[in-house]
Amino acid sequence: MEELARAAGITVRTVRFYRERGLIKPPRREGRIAWYDDTHLARLHTIAQLLERGHTLNGIAELSEAFDRGRDVAELLGIGSPTEEIPVRLTATELADHFAGDVTPENLQAALDLGYLGTDGEEIVHISRRLLDVSAALVREGIPLAEVLAAARTVRDHADALATLFHELILAHGDEKDVQRLRPLAKSVVEAELSMALDRRLSPPARDIT
Repeated sequence: MEELARAAGITVRTVRFYRERGLIKPPRREGRIAWYDDTHLARLHTIAQLLERGHTLNGIAELSEAFDRGRDVAELLGIGSPTEEIPVRLTATELADHFAGDVTPENLQAALDLGYLGTDGEEIVHISRRLLDVSAALVREGIPLAEVLAAARTVRDHADALATLFHELILAHGDEKDVQRLRPLAKSVVEAELSMALDRRLSPPARDIT
């Protein structure tokens, strides 16, 4: 514990306090010796950075609990493989910076439940750079992250329904190789229909002439 505290630049008392609060995991024990490793040091650095950004210890504890309950990266990247999306690795502080302090335990759990986020030691993996960038852009435009994630859940449901429709349509006249080969056509249909649907929402309503 003394070596860990020295490496983190904090006191042994602080390390012990963090352990008691559940902010860091217990060490590996061999007899009377407690072994800490790089994951403990990385967690202490994360705690320090989050404290500097104004997070409370209670909030950090809740975030840590949500991370520890999250799926690991191997499980996350197994979803929907093969994929055209590019995963992104982030630290907890980089994730917080992306969303201007809107990373609450509730929002974090919603993102984990959606499968947007997974964990790899002290690193976080976002399943899609495109989704990360778009989500962050919407938050910068003033839309709360909680509402962005709620909308994402609805989009996910509709996207699953569309994927099922195209999958069944193509399989009725081919096989799985055809589904992979023709997926760009399915994406083009969805993008075009969404574009026209937005046009209809943005067009001013027709006015009756009397």
